[in-house]
Amino acid sequence: MFSRFKPKNDLFYGLFTSSAQCLAEGTKTLTGLLEPEPDFEEIARRMVDLEHDCDRITHEMFRTVNSSFITPFDRSDIYVLGSSLDDVMDHIEAATHLMALYGVTELPQHLREMIEILDTSASVTADAMPRLAGMKDLERYWIEINALENRADHTYRTFLAYLFDGHLDALSVMKLKDVADELEDAADSFEKVANIVETIVLKES
Repeated sequence: MFSRFKPKNDLFYGLFTSSAQCLAEGTKTLTGLLEPEPDFEEIARRMVDLEHDCDRITHEMFRTVNSSFITPFDRSDIYVLGSSLDDVMDHIEAATHLMALYGVTELPQHLREMIEILDTSASVTADAMPRLAGMKDLERYWIEINALENRADHTYRTFLAYLFDGHLDALSVMKLKDVADELEDAADSFEKVANIVETIVLKES
């Protein structure tokens, strides 16, 4: 009951929205790898810049928490939500960095599917985050993210079976698995963000 009398700080909600939009730009950049002749190194360089942009938003969020006497909801929840949004970008950037370092020139279909799932997850998250200010109409968001994460899990496990069926050399298996692990971690991080939002909404409603 107390929560409805808490002052609202629009700056926090703006930062959450900016962070989610940064992720959407990151996954949209990632989908450049699905083009017929993608430039893996250029996309990796662009992703580093985006990762730095997301970091700046996260640091601004934390500075705002530290300098604010009153926050719209628990400080610990702000820290965890901000960190989790940042984690998504870290995993996406790591995946592209590994592709460039390993000299990957073609993506197996499973990884292409995971990239598409991440892009959809980012779009859903960016669409939902502005609604956090009103704490309304968010249930469909975490339900949809959960379904997307389940799809990512299935795709990842199917890809592992593909990797280990003996048709690839050991070095190729290692490289592709490293990339898949980062993409899977990104999907898991999207779900963590949704779970945190669900917790905040339940606590504040």
